[in-house]
Amino acid sequence: MVVGEGAHKDPRYLQRRTALTPFSRPYAARRSLVRVLRTALSPRWLAWLVVVLGLGAGFVWLGFWQMNVAREDAAQEVLREAAARPVLDLIAEVQPHAPFPRDGSNQRVRAVGRFEPARQVLVVDRRLAGADGFWVVQPFVVEATGARIPVVRGFVRSVAAGQAVSAAGGSVGSGSGSGSGSATAGQLTLVGSLAPTESPLAGRRQFPPGQMGSVDVGALLNLWGGEVYNAFLFAISEAPDPGIVGPSGASAAGGMERVPPPDLPSGLTLRNAAYALQWWVFAVFALWMWVKMVRDDYRRHQPVAAEGAGESADVGASQ
Repeated sequence: MVVGEGAHKDPRYLQRRTALTPFSRPYAARRSLVRVLRTALSPRWLAWLVVVLGLGAGFVWLGFWQMNVAREDAAQEVLREAAARPVLDLIAEVQPHAPFPRDGSNQRVRAVGRFEPARQVLVVDRRLAGADGFWVVQPFVVEATGARIPVVRGFVRSVAAGQAVSAAGGSVGSGSGSGSGSATAGQLTLVGSLAPTESPLAGRRQFPPGQMGSVDVGALLNLWGGEVYNAFLFAISEAPDPGIVGPSGASAAGGMERVPPPDLPSGLTLRNAAYALQWWVFAVFALWMWVKMVRDDYRRHQPVAAEGAGESADVGASQ
């Protein structure tokens, strides 16, 4: 192709020619990037990068630690608030077949009545202190209403241990109480933590007689009949103490131990959450400072005259 006179003045021709010169801006940008990377990969700055990454990892770990502290503090605050709430009479908090109270979860209530061990059921697939086992659920007949409320009376690790509790009428276990079966058969005062009914277990899993997949009040109503509260209790104390519930770890010896009420959602404490965010900001800031120092070191070693010459040559090439 023959380039005629004046073709060198064609803007498209000048643009193509300029783009191929080592003084064009794209070429200079790529060359600068390569030099910055060479500076960053020097032994000095690689050593500093290791230090910065170590500090950043420490800051990130401190942030997660603060988040855990925030959750634990919030959980402790919820427990303190729950413990400070007064123990209410069950009949004043909820009535048979009535909807579960909006703020009733973990509310401690008191009721006078008697257990019916013969109607006991075992709720499968439960865990306590890392051990697999069953919840022992017995109906408690409230004297004031005559209605039954399911009570999670304890935890056992085997079906045989649960059957022993039911067969003895509540007089067995590893507890230190001095009561007998007659204490359970008679009237007592129960203090428990209120909980809403659990959902039916999904699927068509079949359970042996006397076992269930969840504390489903609807299913218990069909099993027990009569009037049933639309709630259940985690037993906290019984007076007089029948002595059927042992201390923590009693289930390992074939006995029954208490099941603590579930923790309520607690969220975070704002102060510790802010501390966690602060540590993560420090980690980002440390990495940003390393990048800034590498860039400044690169610029300090660039000759000013060469940059001026490059700009002149670029201007001359574009004319």
